[in-house]
Amino acid sequence: MGHHHLPGGSGSPEFFGHSHAASPQVNASIDGEPLHLNGVILPSGEPGDVWVAEGVLRFEPVRSARTVCRGAWIMPGLVDAHCHIGLGPHGAVPDSVAEEQAVTDRDAGTLLVRDAGSPVDTHWIDERADLPRVVRAGRHIARPKRYLRGYAAEIEPDDLIAEVVRQASRGDGWVKLVGDWIDREVGDLAPLWPADVAAAAIAAAHQHGARVTAHCFGEESVQQLVLAGIDGIEHGTGLDAETIALMAARQVALVPTMINLENFPSFAEAGQAKFPRYAAHMRALYDRRFATLAAAVDAGVPVFAGTDAGGTIPHGLLAQEVRLLRTIGGADFALGAASWRARAWLGAPEWTDGSWADLVVFEADPRAEPEVVAHPSLIILRGRVVGGSRR
Repeated sequence: MGHHHLPGGSGSPEFFGHSHAASPQVNASIDGEPLHLNGVILPSGEPGDVWVAEGVLRFEPVRSARTVCRGAWIMPGLVDAHCHIGLGPHGAVPDSVAEEQAVTDRDAGTLLVRDAGSPVDTHWIDERADLPRVVRAGRHIARPKRYLRGYAAEIEPDDLIAEVVRQASRGDGWVKLVGDWIDREVGDLAPLWPADVAAAAIAAAHQHGARVTAHCFGEESVQQLVLAGIDGIEHGTGLDAETIALMAARQVALVPTMINLENFPSFAEAGQAKFPRYAAHMRALYDRRFATLAAAVDAGVPVFAGTDAGGTIPHGLLAQEVRLLRTIGGADFALGAASWRARAWLGAPEWTDGSWADLVVFEADPRAEPEVVAHPSLIILRGRVVGGSRR
């Protein structure tokens, strides 16, 4: 497919070399030179100019700003709304590994992360001007032996409210529940929490200024938790029409992590011998995943991009998630789910004069050519060029 160029323009976009590499050290101050960018600005799709000075966006010319691109496509930085920095296959990882995870995400253009559960405290990242901004959900909350070993704070239902309050204090406005997992006695997915206990815990989180989201694969847990007043659902493969309608009415967010859903057949195979009922259930959820998620989009459920990176899924795969999201909502929907709509949902300032200078720049229109999403030409974080193929 040929590149789509600026309306009325001719030739390829131009990028101009950048002489300053991002500091790998802690640097709370922004000392980058003023920058000027020209191109199509998304989501409006209108040609225009953006300046960056003292770490913020400017929409009026800035003296001495150096032009770094002309005729490119410019949009707010990407967002991974379900990511786990500090989590590895067996639980917590050292800070050095967490740093590698954050750098990998940043180099893919992800400049804002909602960390949907981590066993380690990563607030040190906030002191690093060269690493993505992170909104945390504390640690996963699960029942003993009802989730992956080493991942969660494991408690019984009687202690759920106290643990939710504790994790609300560890996070940045979010708490993460494990809503369902294999129940060995049932031999299938089953909710971890009695519905009345979950409702009380969600109310307690709200009283402490936190929103609550939950891992839900099956049907029963997502029905109960949406009725209980939850703010978000992760995965959501068990959604039915009634629950989708309630989520749309209440604007309960859905982060489907479509990359992770591709693993359902292998999850089913791993459980086939001991839990054949679970295996059949996971295959059925997998088979209807696109129809389920498309119905949520069509109903008006707010849907955002998340890779579920961490654990066993590599970091830096947001472009793959965007490509999958296009199949259920189209190009503008998928990009918004991974950029401007997700940023607004997580409380980032609007893309206006004086707001965060966090942006990604592409050499072609990412709406028409999804492959470019994986290869930003420039990545600008806190007003400094920190990556990109034209850095």
